[in-house]
Amino acid sequence: MDIEFNKNEDAYRQLISAMEKKMEKIYLGGGKAKIDKQHEQGKLSARERIEYLLDKDKPQIEMGAFAGDGMYAEEGGCPAGGTVIVIGYVRGKQCIVVANDATVKAGAWFPITGKKNLRAQEIAMENRLPIIYLVDSAGVFLPKQDEIFPDKEHFGRIFRNNAIMSGMGIMQVAAIMGSCVAGGAYLPIMSDEAMIVDKTGSIFLAGSYLVKAAIGENIDNETLGGATTHCEISGVTDYKCKDDKDCLDRIKNIFDKVGSFKEAGFSRAEAKQPKKKAEELLGIVPVAAGKQYDMREVIDRLVDDSPFEEYKEGFGMSIVCGYARLDGWAVGIVANQRKVVKSKKGEMQFGGVIYSDSADKAARFIMNCNQKKIPLVFLQDVTGFMVGSRSEHGGIIKDGAKMVNAVANSVVPKFTIIIGNSYGAGNYAMCGKAYDPRLIAAWPTAKIAVMGGEQAAKVLVQIEVASLKAKGEKITSEKEAELFNKIKDRYDSQTSPYYAASRLWVDAVINPLDTRKWLSMGIEMANHAPVKKKFNVGIIQT
Repeated sequence: MDIEFNKNEDAYRQLISAMEKKMEKIYLGGGKAKIDKQHEQGKLSARERIEYLLDKDKPQIEMGAFAGDGMYAEEGGCPAGGTVIVIGYVRGKQCIVVANDATVKAGAWFPITGKKNLRAQEIAMENRLPIIYLVDSAGVFLPKQDEIFPDKEHFGRIFRNNAIMSGMGIMQVAAIMGSCVAGGAYLPIMSDEAMIVDKTGSIFLAGSYLVKAAIGENIDNETLGGATTHCEISGVTDYKCKDDKDCLDRIKNIFDKVGSFKEAGFSRAEAKQPKKKAEELLGIVPVAAGKQYDMREVIDRLVDDSPFEEYKEGFGMSIVCGYARLDGWAVGIVANQRKVVKSKKGEMQFGGVIYSDSADKAARFIMNCNQKKIPLVFLQDVTGFMVGSRSEHGGIIKDGAKMVNAVANSVVPKFTIIIGNSYGAGNYAMCGKAYDPRLIAAWPTAKIAVMGGEQAAKVLVQIEVASLKAKGEKITSEKEAELFNKIKDRYDSQTSPYYAASRLWVDAVINPLDTRKWLSMGIEMANHAPVKKKFNVGIIQT
């Protein structure tokens, strides 16, 4: 390997180490003392519950671990959004598990908690994936109630989705393993089956203090809404469990007897390891933005050791399109080319930029994948569409619209991995979050924004300087440089993959070596939901 490869690898391993350290802190939720208190109450922590529930010999992926990262500082933070969400397997059945973390503000719902829970339900509905709720929550975080309670995508949407999923025949199982109060009480009872842990689980519309204040009745929480009350008197819950493990064992037993359902029928052959070592990904992709590399080298380390059938290889070379197998699954890959190449037309095509011919090629390829019922994988490292008079006169907007239209109307499942830059309309054309990828993950090198920090800072500085000069202020070169650095630093912090992950613009920041697992599990998940819609590109003709 050359010196550049070694430098890339060293820098990447440092990024991964920093990511893992952040994760270790997040995994502690509200802190070790709070976890110890859970144990004293005879309760497992949210992560311990999930670990006990899921099959040990099967892979799993966590969604939204960085949700809330760097947010709600005045409230003491909200690690992982106060909720742990994992896609895994119970008795061999793929499912999604949502567990309230009671060590974080007693499991209360912050605005990001609601957004994260809605994302879990969206995944369940899109993929007809069974969903398990492990409930242990004090309800809405009251100081933020105006940001979580009344709007369309707020708390009430959760129960609406419960009802929609029930109508769709998507299996929902709930375990009341701690507090479950007020409006939150509807979630487990709108599930297909609900179980409750004796002495630690409770469910009611209003707790004992509120009951006393409202109607003057003196009653304790256990009598009001404990396991005995709801399993033997009200009939609200279906199973009474002696402790957390007994409760989780009952869920396992339920899943052990679940039958199979109709699948989408995506092609899968025997899985093979990539033809080149996956570990080499860390040395191929530069940590520094803007440096060149060949996206085909990345593809060779992600897909199976089988032919990569490249579509229109010599045309529209700033995007690489082709068919391959990934862990046995047939996929269509759309990837930005970062290598500088020279076309037969004699022009240089610079990495990460989408040209008219590339957009046209990608749109046609996406149409072909829809016709053949092949899931799409987008590998993003895009700085946007080509600008300038030559591109404008050549109809770049029209060709870009074709590609965006094809992505938007695609009916086969889409999966997006953001490797490097994800800027401007390039984010949209390459299936950013707004275009409904089934899963979207970022590598630690990802940068997501309207444009790069330096370009944005130059634009904003020009505007700011013009404004100050209009007010009669004199701007020195030193003052202008100071202003530039201040704006660039702020902008750069907002392009970080962790900034995006904290707000759930991406589902996770992942180790590049986990990319195959994410994509394979995602396609398996999508295979639960037959494709019923017909692909139609609308008014934009290709």
